[in-house]
Amino acid sequence: MDHTLEKILARVQKPGRYVGGEYNAVQKDKSTVDCRFAFCFPDTYEIGMSNLGMRILYGVMNEMDGVWCERVFAPWGDMEAEMRREGLPLYALESGDPVSQFDIIGFSLGYEMAYTNVLNMLDLAGVPLRSKDRPGLTPLVIAGGTSMYNPEPLAPFVDIVSLGEGEDVTVEMIQLYRKAKREGWTKAQFLQQAAQIPGLYVPSLYAVSYTPDGRVAAVTPQEGAPAQVTKRIVTDMDRAYYPVKTIVPSTEITQDRVMLELFRGCIRGCRFCQAGFVYRPVRGRSQELLTRQGIEACQDSGYQDMTLMSLSSSDYPDLLPLCDGLLEWCEPHKVNLALPSLRADNFSMQLMEKLQRGGRKSGLTFAPEAGSQRLRDAINKNVTEEDLLNSCRTAFAGGWSSVKLYFMLGLPTETDEDVLGIADLANKVYHVWRNNTPNRSRGVRITVSTSCFVPKSHTPFQWEGQNTQEEYLRKVTLLRENLRNKSITYNWHDPETSFLEAVLSRGDRRIADVIEEAWRHGAKFDSWSEYFSLQTWMDAFAACGVDPTFYANRLRDREEVFPWTVISDGVTEKFLWREREQAYAGKITPDCREKCSGCGANRLCEGGICHA
Repeated sequence: MDHTLEKILARVQKPGRYVGGEYNAVQKDKSTVDCRFAFCFPDTYEIGMSNLGMRILYGVMNEMDGVWCERVFAPWGDMEAEMRREGLPLYALESGDPVSQFDIIGFSLGYEMAYTNVLNMLDLAGVPLRSKDRPGLTPLVIAGGTSMYNPEPLAPFVDIVSLGEGEDVTVEMIQLYRKAKREGWTKAQFLQQAAQIPGLYVPSLYAVSYTPDGRVAAVTPQEGAPAQVTKRIVTDMDRAYYPVKTIVPSTEITQDRVMLELFRGCIRGCRFCQAGFVYRPVRGRSQELLTRQGIEACQDSGYQDMTLMSLSSSDYPDLLPLCDGLLEWCEPHKVNLALPSLRADNFSMQLMEKLQRGGRKSGLTFAPEAGSQRLRDAINKNVTEEDLLNSCRTAFAGGWSSVKLYFMLGLPTETDEDVLGIADLANKVYHVWRNNTPNRSRGVRITVSTSCFVPKSHTPFQWEGQNTQEEYLRKVTLLRENLRNKSITYNWHDPETSFLEAVLSRGDRRIADVIEEAWRHGAKFDSWSEYFSLQTWMDAFAACGVDPTFYANRLRDREEVFPWTVISDGVTEKFLWREREQAYAGKITPDCREKCSGCGANRLCEGGICHA
């Protein structure tokens, strides 16, 4: 270990975040490697190591001969201060080498509030922030992840954006990079060739123009770049890489367990949910393969917990036999089986009994999202009040005494009656408990949580404006005053981070200057309350002459050109607009298994067949 690092670690919290050396971490002989990839997660070790996507791509890249992928996480404030004081640059955990020495620096971005950490990590590494200030082929800065479906706020900082699932496109990009490095290409030559790989967006090859009132007029491809860049997907999940031999952290992380991915995509069409659209179409793993992968991952890692995960895990068609197959091994080995994402319309006594067999009986979580059936239909939640009450009835009769209910405030078409419907629904859940619990003396814990709706790109609500912070807080007060039952706890998300998230999620390239200005005045770890300061951001908007409400609160018309117009997730804009009209008409769209709605994503599958 570097002497400076050893000295620093004695002065920081959780030094285990920064030392590496974990079981199953990949070590390679540098003399056999011609491409080194620094895989950066712009948050803490605990959050990054809980990200299954990062573990998958780490394994995919390290299976390539001549390529070494190493992990880099954002140091917490105490560690960053010590590193800057001692002149220690940001380094990778596996080798301890400075990030600036790597060929490719890649960021995984699932949340817009991590943008300032991207800049902070580049600065800690001694790497120029903007692509134009990095003229050489090395280091190349790339970014991928869900928030990159609108990459424009980060466009001036990154060289390439990888869209969609990275297992195949990352390999293709690295192979092209290695060729460019061997043959002595310039950065410009490489980027022009990279833009021809499906799924890779090169921001510098697109010119953006604006209308006099500040909207985007056009995004024009240059130098042979494609007019549209469509995401990449893995079509056969049974052949897709899964990290059975995964890194076992040396310190506790947020998701300290085996994470078994059942399928990708979602059969539902919740109109507010970006993930539900950008991860289409549905593709699943077979029950037999999942059983084998789950058992082998537990055996290799020693984990005593396994989570069955997907956007809506209870929609996996062979869920009950899968649970049976896993529990046959899990029970004698005292491994707890959990299913975190439950839907109120398919939670059954049979499923509940299997979850009970798996070990600990934790609380149940449901997300009705809206308090009235009218609004649930408008957002296409496809869940009724009776679905929720029946699921709670089943759970309470089976001995559960804790339930969490998640809702959003500020959804399109919402009225005060919809807000008050949340309180009414929570009270009905309480009465279901009273009438069905076998043991009233234990009491019940009903937690109602609300967040502020954030309109996202590539959804039917991408045209909507967000409620102002004042309007959101008015609705919070209205709901709080009508939740008087002592068995019901109400938590609400602050509107400040949601406001900024709305700006960043629908921003254009002019937001890049704001991000850098905010970072230079201390913004980082913006998803953490310990660091977030809306005033820092408002000062940055003012300094850059940008009105944040233009991005967050403004209603768009049908013909507006979006900053992400070049980016395609396979779902057509015609379909999204039709879904928006369905929302205002209060009409639901059936799930993909009941009837294909013609969203367009099936074109990405082999033969144009969706596997929902």
